[in-house]
Amino acid sequence: MLHDPNHLYIFDTTLRDGEQVPGCQLTTPEKIDIAKDLERLGVDIIEAGFPVSSPGDFQSVVELSKAVNNVIICALTRANKNDIDVAAEALKYAKRPRIHTGIGSSDVHIQYKFNSTREEILERAVAAVKHAKGYVEDVEFYAEDAGRADLEFLAKMVEGVIAAGATVVNIPDTNGYCLPEQYGAKIKYLKENVKNIDQAIISAHCHNDLGLATANSIAAVKNGARQVECTINGIGERAGNTSLEEVAMILKVHNKEFGNLTSNIDTKMFTYISRKVSEMMNMPVQPNKALVGRNAFAHSSGIHQDGFLKHRETYEIIRPEDVGLEEADIILTARSGRHALKHHLERLGYQLDKEALASVYEKFLVMADAKKDVNDDDLHALVK
Repeated sequence: MLHDPNHLYIFDTTLRDGEQVPGCQLTTPEKIDIAKDLERLGVDIIEAGFPVSSPGDFQSVVELSKAVNNVIICALTRANKNDIDVAAEALKYAKRPRIHTGIGSSDVHIQYKFNSTREEILERAVAAVKHAKGYVEDVEFYAEDAGRADLEFLAKMVEGVIAAGATVVNIPDTNGYCLPEQYGAKIKYLKENVKNIDQAIISAHCHNDLGLATANSIAAVKNGARQVECTINGIGERAGNTSLEEVAMILKVHNKEFGNLTSNIDTKMFTYISRKVSEMMNMPVQPNKALVGRNAFAHSSGIHQDGFLKHRETYEIIRPEDVGLEEADIILTARSGRHALKHHLERLGYQLDKEALASVYEKFLVMADAKKDVNDDDLHALVK
């Protein structure tokens, strides 16, 4: 698989890792609906499911393979022959199929999850990639819990699976353990110490247990990773995954810092797809969630409102339109100043002189203390 070193490949796992959240399961038609939107959004890879896990997941991978045309469809497996056989069968209609296989790489996983040794795990990893390669050209290998793995052993594993045919090597911080500098250094070490690393894309798959998933993924990109595995709204196991919208907007805002890396993501779709995924998966988005939360572009402090109304960039580094939102909100609360009140009154057609505005403002503060936030009907009543 030829890859562009100047392109950041966006691997979306909303329909696999995101869907593992209790209560968030989707039907196959719902998955197809979201997959078509993900294709329009511009993701490069959609992880469609874990085929061996259930008949429903198998069928979803089959149907998603038929439904999309320009995206790589990926199916997850463990490092065993049966999983890979089932995944290959599920992917038979995919125009661009990928098998994503792997095994634990940390001593914690090797000892307690597999009751095995490093040598045996390495053999299983290589064998799985070779078996998958018999079905598809594009094979991704995940070294589970790489965030806590021994660096020398991890490098040996990565070298072995690339030699066996892996086109992408996924270095997951499965438990959200790493600090950004640690995770970035891990990617840098692999770039510098795995002799065949240029034959594969390095992928970052980070979890948010310490709130560092996006920061870790960005650190990986800075150190040479060219694929990021993420989900809409950052949904996923436990505290969730790297947020797709955060990675894409960081890349856009700080593009020069990344050597002008490209992505195909249409950021103007974020608000729409965020709300759709939230609704379909019954997974509310926290109000203060970056970019797509209800309050992401809401200004309620008087000092902020005054600065924003004088010049937008005093308190906004991103335009709401860039994420598909019509405009920022100036929320009227007891913390709001005269400037914000005047702005809303003029929006409603009221032109008040300084004295009248001062009078209305005093009444507004009393109301805002009682109501917490003030709407247009309240403003009409205040003026009248």
